Amino acid sequence: MKGFKAAFERIIEIIFLICACASILSVAVITVYMFVKGSPAIFEIGLVQFLTGTEWLPNSGKFGILPMLVASIYGTFGAVVIGVVVGLFTAIFLAEIGPSWLVRLFRPAIELLAGIPSVVYGFFGLVAVIPMIRNNIGGVGNSLMAVIFILSIMILPTIISVSETSIRAVPESYKEGSLALGATKIQTIFRVTLPAARSGIMAAIVLGIGRALGETMAVILVAGNSVALPGSLLDSVRTLTANIALEMSYASGLHREALFATGVVLFVFIMVLNIVLNLITHKRVSFKK
Repeated sequence: MKGFKAAFERIIEIIFLICACASILSVAVITVYMFVKGSPAIFEIGLVQFLTGTEWLPNSGKFGILPMLVASIYGTFGAVVIGVVVGLFTAIFLAEIGPSWLVRLFRPAIELLAGIPSVVYGFFGLVAVIPMIRNNIGGVGNSLMAVIFILSIMILPTIISVSETSIRAVPESYKEGSLALGATKIQTIFRVTLPAARSGIMAAIVLGIGRALGETMAVILVAGNSVALPGSLLDSVRTLTANIALEMSYASGLHREALFATGVVLFVFIMVLNIVLNLITHKRVSFKK
């Protein structure tokens, strides 16, 4: 009987190992495929010209992604600023302040928000957000502001759920010690709980950035898709992901390779950001120790 249990445990361990290897292999295959498909275009066009060029005219052989890169960064930054503030405060409310009956009411609503398809967010932006911007602020409505508004809503469920889990994981002894020393509940949250949950909150921010930067369908519907450097929040823009989705179906040759190269830029951007945030988090933890 003991031998059977040991063999069963070993089989389960092997299954877990295979699943882990499959996950890593999937990421590796996607990474290699993207670089193989996108690198030729970067070498042919030139990295500097590709990243700093302001004209995207495939028929004329001009492949500059700077307007789309700037639009993606502005849209993501604006969405993360709004989403992190609202999402973090919501997570604090759910984990530390809100009564249990209200938390039970809010959490399913937030989970439902996470399950709404992105195209529905896009339709909401098309019929509600764009007219609101056009009638009350100005411009044509399809703009960077609409992109920021929609993306900030879309990243909320990710930031809220991950941040709430991290806050709830903080040991109660930390909070009890702070309260025993005379700190108020709000002081304890901001000076003890949030610093202790920093790594999880950073992970939530990274996931939110990845969601905002990688969103396509909702952005296509509200951005206006104009390939030009945005001069204000009311200008129409086209993001990197929207450009890939709009043109990949008919692209060929260098044009198609340039779209893959755009995907490489997105991938590298996310990886660098992830590494930087992890280094910052680990340095702070090491410094405290």
